Amino acid sequence: MAKIVIIGAGIGGVPMAFEMKEMARKEDEVVVIADTPTFHFVPSNPWVGVNWRKPEDIKVELAPVFKKKKITFIQQQATRIHPENSQVEIADGTLVDYDFLIIATGPKLAFDEIPGLGPNGYTQSVCHVDHAGESGEFWDKFVADPGPIIVGAVQGASCFGPAYEYMFIAETDLRKRKIRDQVKMTYVTSEPFIGHLGLGGVGDTKGMLESELRNKHI
Repeated sequence: MAKIVIIGAGIGGVPMAFEMKEMARKEDEVVVIADTPTFHFVPSNPWVGVNWRKPEDIKVELAPVFKKKKITFIQQQATRIHPENSQVEIADGTLVDYDFLIIATGPKLAFDEIPGLGPNGYTQSVCHVDHAGESGEFWDKFVADPGPIIVGAVQGASCFGPAYEYMFIAETDLRKRKIRDQVKMTYVTSEPFIGHLGLGGVGDTKGMLESELRNKHI
């Protein structure tokens, strides 16, 4: 019997748990450790940021889903890994043994590296569903009194796609509201070129995105 422990229950951890359960032998145990009771579908965060979805629309309670799949769920924060003993220590001091350990905790957001960045500073964010929900509240105020808007991703970002997605979603929403002409939109990026996406470009993303920015007057 093997015990497979996964730390994290996000867009990486949950699919990994399902795949491990399918691949494991009947006698093997799959355990997920996470400090949140819910899974949220990160790719929908930009929609939440303009109120096309509400946070609860993209959240799923983890416990009943894992129970149905016969996956053990420990809702606590993992505080330390003891590789010499093949154990994970959780918030209440319990040690969880493992034979195989998979870390799928996702990124640590480093808003503090740039003064004023992030929801506790002077910018909005769609990096997390809670941030996106706050952005949705701000969006309601913004469209009531529109003005210039800057969308972008800063240096150190590992994924630029959501910035483009949010920008085009916001632009579409402004057009639907018939107030696009009141909003000057600017895209700011640390990419070496438009459409780089942190991947060196994908196909003709450079040409396509440059064209879309021109066509939409961004």
